[in-house]
Amino acid sequence: MKIQSVEERLAALNIVLPAAPTPAANYLPWIITGNQLWIAGQAPIRDGKYDHIGRVGTEVTPQQAHAAARLCGINVLAQVKAACQGDWSRVTKAVRVCGYISAAPDFYEFPKVLDGCSDLMFEVLGDAGKHVRTVMGVSGLRFNVPIVVDAVFEIRA
Repeated sequence: MKIQSVEERLAALNIVLPAAPTPAANYLPWIITGNQLWIAGQAPIRDGKYDHIGRVGTEVTPQQAHAAARLCGINVLAQVKAACQGDWSRVTKAVRVCGYISAAPDFYEFPKVLDGCSDLMFEVLGDAGKHVRTVMGVSGLRFNVPIVVDAVFEIRA
């Protein structure tokens, strides 16, 4: 049996989307302009707490960072669901994913870390989850999280 809906895919993956995380400062968690939905940077937050702390390659292993990227993706999807008022049929395409990875000076496997989020988008949204992306290493992130992910989606009005 082919799974069709986003909710069915989430259930098959044993993912329950949390309530969309609230912003950590004076900005919007998402904004719709025209047919685009822009999601602000999402950290690896679970149950109101940061799931991973530290730089990749020192305090955080690449495998933990990959899991953190997936969690960021879950929080991105929670924002998408909130923005579309739970109507997944409005989402036509994941357009772009951008990952910022706080890493040790000698860590360079940024794409493998962001795969945690990119793979999730495809698993949940199917072909509509395929996107372009940018990933970069940074010297540090707010609250000492190892990764922050932002994204852009195409939606129907």
